Amino acid sequence: MNQITNVQLKTPYLVFLGDVTEMLYAKTGAGIVQWCPEAVVGQIRLPGCSIDLGVPELCIQNAVLAGARSLIIGVAPMGGGIGANWSKVLNEAAAMGMDIVSGLHTDLAEIPGLVETASASGAALINVRRAPPRLPIGTGEKRTGLRLLTVGTDCAVGKKYSALALVKAMREQGMQATFRATGQTGIMIAGSGIPVDSVVSDFICGAAEVISPANHKEHWDVIEGQGSLFNPSYAGVSLGLLHGSQPDALVVCHDATRTQISTCKQYELPSIRECIALNLQCARLTNPKVRCVGICVNTSGLAPHKRTAYLQALTQETGLPCVDPLTDGCASIVDEIQRVWHGQAELA
Repeated sequence: MNQITNVQLKTPYLVFLGDVTEMLYAKTGAGIVQWCPEAVVGQIRLPGCSIDLGVPELCIQNAVLAGARSLIIGVAPMGGGIGANWSKVLNEAAAMGMDIVSGLHTDLAEIPGLVETASASGAALINVRRAPPRLPIGTGEKRTGLRLLTVGTDCAVGKKYSALALVKAMREQGMQATFRATGQTGIMIAGSGIPVDSVVSDFICGAAEVISPANHKEHWDVIEGQGSLFNPSYAGVSLGLLHGSQPDALVVCHDATRTQISTCKQYELPSIRECIALNLQCARLTNPKVRCVGICVNTSGLAPHKRTAYLQALTQETGLPCVDPLTDGCASIVDEIQRVWHGQAELA
């Protein structure tokens, strides 16, 4: 029985951005454009959408002429619902034979007329955010191989981007590394994974064990984190991933300009040191030797002349390599991993 969600999407893609006004809710589209740019022909937006992913603006007809074979819903509003005003665009795309790909909680079959339209044209309706059935409960048993989990001071601070950038840097240094997707965008990028926020809570730890199975002793599974222990909305899924993935290494992710929890504005963001300490404490339940090896920071909101000083101050404060994964890469964090785990130092 296959317990991993596998998706085979037809390329190239047209990214649908609806009418969102915050990049936080366009992270699926932004992730696809960032990590699969060769597969994207353009974007389509509804009136009022202020998000621009920097790709051509296309209507459905012109997208089909450009070769688009799938329309990807590139937005993830709070709660994972589908907007009532999306129906016209999605039905038009399906009528033109484009597959409709969704990473939302709401099933595409609930959109009025879409099942009939897709059936008539031969288009597929692909719901990525569906957990596989009959996942096991967590066992806590130690598995061979090595694991790194990205954790965060909040949700949507770059855990997926950091995990992908870390895998890239690891492979560039000759290491065996695999990105393990735990969210809808990551699954679309990698082609497989488990959307853990759709897993029944009793089975989150088991899902994390399934997604990072026993492997070669020097192979790294780099597991995409979700939520944050400090976010009241999503702390449960974060804790389940910590226990089930049994990480040997943690990388903390942070947005340099965020001061409040995104979904609960009455809560302030923790300090980096607080985030490291709590994640290590919780992770030690299933791996007492876990350690934090670096910090990835989204510095896009900082003035260019401030970003270097900001990262240097964090390094001085924590004693860990601190990078913006999209501008600096993750080589310095991988150097720390190599130093600790691959013959250049002993574990503390």
